[in-house]
Amino acid sequence: MTHPIAVLGSGSWGTALAVHLARTGHEVRLWARDAALVQQMTASRTNASYLPGIELPSGLQPTSALGDAISGAAFVVMAVPSHGMRAVARAASPFARADCTLVSATKGIEEVSLLRMSEVMRAEFTAGGEIVVLSGPSFAIELARELPTAMVAAGESAAAVEVVQAHFRSQALRLYGSGDVVGVEIGGALKNVIAIAAGVVEGLGLGHNALAALITRGLAELSRLAVGLGAQRDTMAGLAGLGDLVLTCTGSLSRNRQLGMALARGESLAEILSKTKMVAEGVRTTEAALALGARHGIELPIAREMSDVIAGRTAPQAAIRNLMGRKQKLEHA
Repeated sequence: MTHPIAVLGSGSWGTALAVHLARTGHEVRLWARDAALVQQMTASRTNASYLPGIELPSGLQPTSALGDAISGAAFVVMAVPSHGMRAVARAASPFARADCTLVSATKGIEEVSLLRMSEVMRAEFTAGGEIVVLSGPSFAIELARELPTAMVAAGESAAAVEVVQAHFRSQALRLYGSGDVVGVEIGGALKNVIAIAAGVVEGLGLGHNALAALITRGLAELSRLAVGLGAQRDTMAGLAGLGDLVLTCTGSLSRNRQLGMALARGESLAEILSKTKMVAEGVRTTEAALALGARHGIELPIAREMSDVIAGRTAPQAAIRNLMGRKQKLEHA
């Protein structure tokens, strides 16, 4: 059984999800804020700006009108950058069916409020239905090319999770269910911060030992925060924790890893961001994670050093020395 689905956000990930869902037979409306991008996608049947080389299926209709995208949709998928989530959700809310399933495909933490993306959605979609979070190790272009991908669908409602599993899966996408929304969202957000550090390690040529140590201690760091916020520790050893962390720290397509490598080469954040349209969510998440850690009394040494590197307060080499020179302790203390 197929359903009308709205995908809000026409970056690489939103477009890849829309392409995937249209291939499974759903009627998909892909919303873009930029009317010129909608015209380009409609005319060429590709999103050359964000997902080049992938043909848009006939069942996918680009639009710049939120009402046209959402009206009657059984699922509303939010795939906008984290800093745009609240504004888009607020604008979209009046058009959403009361019984629609809301799906968050955005990884991040809202600055200032420090809310997770599903919390922002709940605050703005006042009449919307259940919320399900979609997260895990997933590069957009690989899903779009129908390469095998496994993710987690997490929600407070087991029935809503099962509905998303049933309608979003394909031979290329396998979905595991979870009730741990906090763990899945914190894992998806914090791994971007660790990936910036992994890019620094790679960019400085520090070797495989250092990268393995960074990933492992990064997992410990994001697990401390997630569990402190109420997550289940086992979630952090799964696809939304370790799986996403490994992919983002080692994959050449990772924007956060690439940003870290550029920082290691001595480029400033402004120089790096001026060269790309893509969003490296880890930049914004770093400060939000540190604020969350401070609120709950949880130490985040890697995030702290990356904050200083991103801001230009500490050189990348000095940040690694600071981490290596910290007081030694028991591994699982």
